[in-house]
Amino acid sequence: MFLSFPINPYFSMPLPSWLVFAVAFSPLPYYNEAKLKGKNRKDDCDMEMKKRCISLYVENQIGVLAKISGLFAGKSYNLDTLTVGETEDPTVSRMTIEMTMDDVTFEQVKKQLNRNVVVIKVMDFSDIPIHKTELVYIKINSCTEKDKNEIFRIVNSFDHLEIADYGKKSVIVRYVETEGKVNDIIDLFNKTFINRIEVVRGGSVAIEAVSTTTR
Repeated sequence: MFLSFPINPYFSMPLPSWLVFAVAFSPLPYYNEAKLKGKNRKDDCDMEMKKRCISLYVENQIGVLAKISGLFAGKSYNLDTLTVGETEDPTVSRMTIEMTMDDVTFEQVKKQLNRNVVVIKVMDFSDIPIHKTELVYIKINSCTEKDKNEIFRIVNSFDHLEIADYGKKSVIVRYVETEGKVNDIIDLFNKTFINRIEVVRGGSVAIEAVSTTTR
C-alpha cells in the first residue's frame, strides 16, 4: 500500500505507509520539549531571589565606602544593609553587605567587586556557617508607669535585651541578635506600644563560624 505525500499542487511523491506512520509518531518533539522544560526550570532557579551576605576586606582610605556603595547604585543593585569598621590592621577595613538578588546578578556583583582596586578580598557568606548579629535601639515614648513595668517585664523575658536609657517619659532598649529575632522584637514593641516607638537598626556584622552558627 502506498500513500501520496503532496509537495506542491502539480507534483505528488508516493511514500510507503510505514514511513508516514513513523514520521507522524516520532518521539523527537517530545524529547525536545522535555529538554526545553528542564532548561526553563534551571533558568527559573537562576532567577530566584535569595538573601545574600558577603564580607569584604577593603583599604581603609577616605572615599572607599562611597566607591563601594556607588558601584551598587550605578548598576541599580539594591542593598539591604551595609556595615563597615576598622580591623585589627588599621590600614584595612571590613565590610558586611547583605542584599537580595538572583544567582546571575550576584555572580556579576562578586566579579565587579573583585575587579575594584580598593577591594582586597571578597568572601561569600551566603551558604557557609557564620555568626551574624544585628544591633537595634528601640525608644518607647510617652510612657506611663504601667508602660515602664511592661517594658521591664519584656526585657527580663529575652536574652541580650537590655535597658540602654531611662527617663520620665521615655525608655530606650538595646538588642543584639540575629536579623530574624530583631524583626520579632521590633514587631512585639510595635504591637505593645502602638505609634510610640522609634527604631534605629545598625545592620548586620558577620564572621566565619568555628563550630556553631547563628544567622
